[in-house]
Amino acid sequence: LGLRYVVITSVTRDDLPDGGSSQFAQTIRAIHEYDQNIAVEVLIPDFQGSTSCLQTVVDASPAVLNHNIETVPRFYSEVRPQARYRQSLDLLKQAKLLDNRLLTKSGLMLGLGESRREVIEVMADLRQAACDLLTIGQYLQPSLEHHRLVRYVRPEEFEEYQIVGKKLGFVSVMSGPLVRSSFHAAEMYISATRTSKRKPGSSAANESYRKDK
Repeated sequence: LGLRYVVITSVTRDDLPDGGSSQFAQTIRAIHEYDQNIAVEVLIPDFQGSTSCLQTVVDASPAVLNHNIETVPRFYSEVRPQARYRQSLDLLKQAKLLDNRLLTKSGLMLGLGESRREVIEVMADLRQAACDLLTIGQYLQPSLEHHRLVRYVRPEEFEEYQIVGKKLGFVSVMSGPLVRSSFHAAEMYISATRTSKRKPGSSAANESYRKDK
C-alpha cells in the first residue's frame, strides 16, 4: 500500500484483563517488523487507569499516543459515564513520564452545551499534562439515546480555539467542524516533528517519514 503513517484504534475492551493493550503493542511491533519506517499512531482507551497496560503500549514505540478527553468535566457523567476526567489527564501525563520522546495527543468534541471558558480550561489542563497535539471538532448526535446536540459551533469559534491552543503551547492544533481525531493525523505528526527538538517514537520511522515529505 505504500503507507508511511498508520492510525490504529479499537473499541474499549474493559472485558479483557489488559484492556487490549497487548494487542495494540503486538500490532505496532508487527508493523515495524514489516517496515520500520512506518510511523504508527494509536488511539487508546484509558485502560481504567492501569499504568502497566499503558507501559505495554508505550514500550512498543508508537510515534503518537492519542487518548481523547472528549468533553468538559461537567458532562462526563452523561457522555463518558465509564470514564473519569482526571484519569484521562493522568494517562496522558503518565505516558510522557514513561517516554518523554513520545508525542501525546487528545481530542475534544464541541456542541454539547459547554461554555468557551470550560473549553479553554480543558485545553489548559491538557497542556498541564504535557499533551502535544490537539483536535477539536463538532459533536454529532449518533442516536436518540445519546446526549443531545445543543448547538452547531460557528467556524470562527473553532478558529479562535486553534489560536488559543497555539498560545497555550500545543505543537499542533486542528480545529474545525469536520475535524476528528484522525483528521490530517500525518500532517500533524510532520508539523510536530519539524517544530519539536525531540525525536518521538521510532527514530527510523520518524526520520524516514520526514524525508519522504
